[in-house]
Amino acid sequence: MSDALTAEVDRSACKGHGRCYMTNPEVFDCDDEGFPIVIGVASTAQELSDLERAVNNCPEQAVSALRV
Repeated sequence: MSDALTAEVDRSACKGHGRCYMTNPEVFDCDDEGFPIVIGVASTAQELSDLERAVNNCPEQAVSALRV
């Protein structure tokens, strides 16, 4: 089983604060309206830590991590 994780964003809950893509640019970017889009996978220790921080810092709890 892989140790890599990716993310999922609940667009109906997301308010576009941008904490996820500011915290973890390896996994998130933003669209033209400022909402996050998932662009990658976290696999290094630092990226996994950044993804955990992004998940935990979402005010709406709209971000979750998924095993790849």
